[in-house]
Amino acid sequence: MNEVTPHGPLMGRTQSRQAAETGALPMLTPDQPARRSKRQPVDCGDLPFLIKRDGTWLYRGSPIGRKELVCLFASVLRREADGSYWLQTPAERGRIEVEDAAFVAVELHWCGCGRDQKLTFRTNIDQMVTAGPEHPIRVSHDVLTCEPTPYIRMRKGEGAWGIEARINRAVYYELVALAVPHMMNCRRMLGVWSCGLFFPLGEMPAGAE
Repeated sequence: MNEVTPHGPLMGRTQSRQAAETGALPMLTPDQPARRSKRQPVDCGDLPFLIKRDGTWLYRGSPIGRKELVCLFASVLRREADGSYWLQTPAERGRIEVEDAAFVAVELHWCGCGRDQKLTFRTNIDQMVTAGPEHPIRVSHDVLTCEPTPYIRMRKGEGAWGIEARINRAVYYELVALAVPHMMNCRRMLGVWSCGLFFPLGEMPAGAE
C-alpha cells in the first residue's frame, strides 16, 4: 500500500521545518488568512483521522507511513472532558476518531524488585513512560467475555480522562510473570509494583497460593 501524506485542514505543510520546530500547523484552507489567537484556536470540526486499535494512524482510510509525521501529530493530541480526542495547536483544533487507546505499549523494561521495582514501557511511537502516580496501570474487562485489557496512562486529559496506551498481549504476559499477591480492600489481588505503588491485574481465585 502506498504511503499517504495528509493534506488539508491542520495538514498543509506539516512536513516543513517550520511546522516541526514550532508545532504550528496550517490553517483551514490555503486561501484563508491565518488567524492566530492566544485565547482560542480555530475549530476545524471533524478531521478524517482514525487511530486504529493496533496503533496505526489512518488519514482518509489509508495509513500514514512516516513515523516522524505520526509523532508530530501525537505531540498535539488532546483529550477533552467528554472523552473525545482532538489534534490541537495554538492556531487550530479538530476532532479525530480513536478506536481504543491512542497508543500501544509494545515493550517492557524493569529494574529492582518488590516495592522498589520500576516498570518502564515503550510505545509504538517510541515514547517511554514509567508506571507510577502520574502514570497508573489499569485493567478493563470485556462485559461479555471478561477478557482483560490493560492500559497505562501516558498523560493527563481534561476531567477524569487521560491519554492512554493499551498494553499489548506480549507485554501483558510479561506483567503477569512479574505479578505478586497483595491485599487490597480486604481482597487478595495479583498485581505488579512500580515506583512504590501496587497495580492490580486481577483478583486471585479462592484457594490460590
